[in-house]
Amino acid sequence: MDDNESGRYFVQSLERGMAVIRAFTADTPAMTLSEVARNTGMSRATARRFLLTFTDLGYMATDGRHFRLTPRVLELGYAYLSSMSLAEIAQPHLEQLVAEVRESSSVAVLDEEDVVYVSRVPTRRIMTVSISIGTRFPAHATSLGRVLLAHLDETRLRHYLDTASLKPLTAHTITSTEALAAELEQVRAQGWSLVDQELEQGLISIGVPVRNETRRVVAGINLSTHASRRTPDSIRHDLLPPLLATAANIEAELKVPG
Repeated sequence: MDDNESGRYFVQSLERGMAVIRAFTADTPAMTLSEVARNTGMSRATARRFLLTFTDLGYMATDGRHFRLTPRVLELGYAYLSSMSLAEIAQPHLEQLVAEVRESSSVAVLDEEDVVYVSRVPTRRIMTVSISIGTRFPAHATSLGRVLLAHLDETRLRHYLDTASLKPLTAHTITSTEALAAELEQVRAQGWSLVDQELEQGLISIGVPVRNETRRVVAGINLSTHASRRTPDSIRHDLLPPLLATAANIEAELKVPG
């Protein structure tokens, strides 16, 4: 296609919309309207229209002041991401981990109040529902969710705690905002989360964060087992060390330039 033909088909509004998405980076994961306008060279009114449109479509979220991308934006580049994504990097490491400890392992990201599974290697069926790529669970009741929630910035975490529906999924589920906030503080301090039968009776999981090259937490990785096979103490002793090592190996690959 020559320059003249390209010019006839060029859609400037689409180019501006993509510029808004590209403005969000590891260094600027959340921005105000004024910051987006400044970084894209747009007027505040124009930037506001794009931000609100992307928010309505689910590609962005806002706490009323700051905007950020959501995992749904991955849909825009799925064909490329299928060969370059976190999931692709993580998969062989999950397979190696599962072969070593013989328990199921997953990687997930946070989307609003849920975790979304992006990579998984199961061993045996330990839940009443089947888990696959794209499966969603409430973040407050999962080890993956808690390591992700624990590393949100203060504004986003406060918004989550103020608005999230902390539904009881079992008799063990934390449903108090104060209790969850205290639990997340502990998770942040110790670097891992162990959830004992809060998502489903009999299910125990332990999760740790996965960080990118700027040390921002971008995902969580866990190991899940049944309460009849392991105790919380044995999980911490036997499963946490190889899980932390696997997270470190994934992080090392995420830091390698493409």
